[in-house]
Amino acid sequence: MNDNFNKISSILDKAGVFYLATVEVDQPRVRPFGAYLIHDDKLYLITGKVKDVSKQLTTNPKAELCAFDGNKWIRIAGNLINDDSREVKTLMLDKVPSLRAMYNEDDGNMQMLYFKDATVTIYSFVDKPEQFSI
Repeated sequence: MNDNFNKISSILDKAGVFYLATVEVDQPRVRPFGAYLIHDDKLYLITGKVKDVSKQLTTNPKAELCAFDGNKWIRIAGNLINDDSREVKTLMLDKVPSLRAMYNEDDGNMQMLYFKDATVTIYSFVDKPEQFSI
C-alpha cells in the first residue's frame, strides 16, 4: 500500500465511523459507514444495491466521504464506481466478517464501489491541509 493510502487508512481506522454524502435530486444525503477496503490502489466501500445510497450513486456517482479521528479529519471527493468482481467482494467480507450476516459474494445485492478521480484532503487544527489525488 502506498503512503497516501496508508494516510487514508490510518484516519479511517482511528475514526471507526465515517460519513458518506450523496445527492438525491437536489437534496444532500449523508449516512454513516464503517467498512472500507484498499485494494489495487483503490478505496472501496460496500453497500447493498437495494439501498437508497446505491440508487443515488447510480443516478449521480459524485460523492464525498468525511471522517474525524480526534486530531485530523479527511475529506475524499470523487466519483464512486461500481465493481462487481467477486474478488473484491470476498476481500471485503474477509476483512470485515461481520458483514457476512448481511451480504455474500453471490447474493446479487452486495455492491462494491471505489473512488475514481478523487481528491483527498487531510486537515488538522495546527497543520496546513494536505491534498492529493487517488
